[in-house]
Amino acid sequence: MGAIKDIFTAYGNEYISLFGHAMPHEHRKVIRAITTCRSSEHGLIVYTCRECGQRQSVFRSCGNRHCPTCQNHKTRQWLSHRLEEQVPTHHFMVTFTVPEPLRAFIRSNQRLCYEALFTASSSALKTLAANERFAGGDIPGFFGVLHTWGRQLTYHPHIHYIVPGGAYSTKDGYWHPSRPDFFVPVKALSPLFKARFKEEMKKAGLYASIPSEVWETPFNVNSQAVGGNENALRYLAPYVFKVAISDSRIVRVENHSVSFRYKKPGSERWRTMTLSAMEFIRRFLQHVLPSGFMKVRYYGFMHASSRVCLRDIILAVELASGFSRAVSRIPPEPPVYPVCPSCGGKLMYLYSILSLRKHPAMNSS
Repeated sequence: MGAIKDIFTAYGNEYISLFGHAMPHEHRKVIRAITTCRSSEHGLIVYTCRECGQRQSVFRSCGNRHCPTCQNHKTRQWLSHRLEEQVPTHHFMVTFTVPEPLRAFIRSNQRLCYEALFTASSSALKTLAANERFAGGDIPGFFGVLHTWGRQLTYHPHIHYIVPGGAYSTKDGYWHPSRPDFFVPVKALSPLFKARFKEEMKKAGLYASIPSEVWETPFNVNSQAVGGNENALRYLAPYVFKVAISDSRIVRVENHSVSFRYKKPGSERWRTMTLSAMEFIRRFLQHVLPSGFMKVRYYGFMHASSRVCLRDIILAVELASGFSRAVSRIPPEPPVYPVCPSCGGKLMYLYSILSLRKHPAMNSS
C-alpha cells in the first residue's frame, strides 16, 4: 500500500465517526476510494505473459482523481496526447493567485468561485495577448489547471496556465510570437484579473458577501518562461494531475500523527511538519473538488470548438519560426507495459472483472 492509503485505512473510519455528520458526500467518496484502491472492491485485470504464457492478475485501481496511486498513469496518457498536438514554440507558465482574505469565502462557495476564477483569469489573458504591444493576435491558445493547496496542505486556490509564446491573428493569418522571456506584463494582468473576478462575483450574486478589504489587496499573477515545446510539456505535465500531496513526501506515520516533507517558497531545503492524523486528513480533504467540476480547461485554439484548427496554428508557427516539426520533434516516451513476475516478459491484456463482489466465481466456496 502507498503511504496516503495507509493513513486513510488506519484513521479514515475514526475521522468519519468524529466529523461524518458535517462531511460533504464527495469527502466520504474519496475516503472510500483511497482505502479500497487496488483491492477486490474494484475487481481484477487479467493478463497473459507473451513469453511464458502464464496468466497474471492485478487488482484494479479506484480511478479517483484525488487518489495519488491513480494519477501517474493519467499523467502519462495526457502527456502522450499533448505531445501529438504540441505547438512548436517556447512556453510560459502563468499562475493566478487570490489574496488570503478571499480564501475562506471561496472555500465556502467553491463551485461558483472556481468557475469565476477560470473565467476571470482566462479572459484577462486573452485581452492582453490581443494587444499589439504584446503578442498582438486575437486567438491565443492555452490550458489551465486548478490547484487549491499550499506546500503545507493549507487552502490556497490558484490556477496554472500553460501558454505557448504567441497568438494567431485572424486579420493577417499569421502567428505573432512573443519574446522568449516575456508574454504579457503581470503588472497589467493582475488588476485586470481582479476586475474581471469582481464582475463574476456580481453576476453570481456573491459580491455583497465578500469582505471589503479583499478589493484593496493585490491579486498576484506570476509569469515564468519554461522553454521550448516538448521539454516544457514534460516539465509541466505533473502539474496537471498532481494531487495535494504524494506518497513520497510522507516521512512517517506513528502515534496518531503524520509527518511529511515540504519546501518553503524560494528554498530548496526540505523541512518536516507533523500533524495529528485527524488534522492531516482534514487538510487533505479540503482540496477535494465539487463533483463533476472540470479542473483542466482549454482555451483559444486549444479548445475543441476553436474556429481555427490546431493543425493550421502549428503550420503558422513553423512558418513564423522556420521550425521543422518533423526534424526537431522529440518522440513521446514509449508506453509502460506490466511485466511478468515469473519471467520478466511483457504482459498482454486479456480481460477485466469490474467487481469481485458481483462475480459468481468469487462468491462460491
